[in-house]
Amino acid sequence: MLETSARLLRLLSLLQSRPDWTGPELAERLRVSPRTVRYDIGKLRDLGYPVHAVPGAAGGYRLGAGAALPPLLLDDEEAVAVAVSLRTAAGGSVTGIEETCLRALVKLEQVLPSRLRGRVSALHGYTTPLSGDGPTVAADTLATIAAACRDRRRLRFGYRRHDGDETVRDVEPYRLVHTGRRWYLIGWDVPRDGWRTFRVDRLEPRVPEGPRFTPRPSPPAELVPRGVDAALTRHRARVTVHAPAAEIVGRVPASVAVEPVDDATCVVHASGDTPRRLALNILMLDTAFDVEGPPELLDALSEIARRCADGVA
Repeated sequence: MLETSARLLRLLSLLQSRPDWTGPELAERLRVSPRTVRYDIGKLRDLGYPVHAVPGAAGGYRLGAGAALPPLLLDDEEAVAVAVSLRTAAGGSVTGIEETCLRALVKLEQVLPSRLRGRVSALHGYTTPLSGDGPTVAADTLATIAAACRDRRRLRFGYRRHDGDETVRDVEPYRLVHTGRRWYLIGWDVPRDGWRTFRVDRLEPRVPEGPRFTPRPSPPAELVPRGVDAALTRHRARVTVHAPAAEIVGRVPASVAVEPVDDATCVVHASGDTPRRLALNILMLDTAFDVEGPPELLDALSEIARRCADGVA
């Protein structure tokens, strides 16, 4: 059981996290009796925090407006989660926030108790991030798109298609989607009269802001993942792999189709967002294979083979 002072901080943190709590819910979270919860609520009121009783069959509590809350109120798990998130964000796919994240992380670590500082330090010291080769986007661009989604304003932007052609798009923005490697915008393309998916690193917002629009019915639930998946798997190939299907299934994501041919051969439906990524995905199968195309994949495989040959003395 938490000591009284630590329990009060935990109770205050819970009251901040959502508008209403029942007494039994708070008792369960704090691992105390409902009577102790009532006692602690009284202590918070004595300290000047406006905790209101919520009427109803079960009863409950709500933290009122105007409380002078501490500038940082995190329990152990929350503090570690914030520290890890800041470190991850500093090396992520958004440019312009690296220094800001590191400054915030330094401030956080200065106020962490020693037991948590050691946990966070160990996690950072013994974690080696893989260097990402994916595109990054500017924080300002993400903020502009998010504001357009929120304010329901049409968004005009220059867009570079995957074939390099430059176009100007007029879109009613719906949602930003982050896959971990890339950012995408889902929106209604007004001239083309349909839902579209756009890679954020390929767009450049235009000014001034567009007019407001009336929201359309939400797109089908499967549209967003399907649109992003189409962008991630723009290049596809049917690969004959000289290994049993059961062996290859364990090496590829569940979304990759593997068809057995015989006991020693199978067909893998490989994909990638670029020809080079598709080639690397095939090579990561780590077994002999045959592939007849498309031409851009064959070019990528040849280029990789040349680089490997040049690197071997």
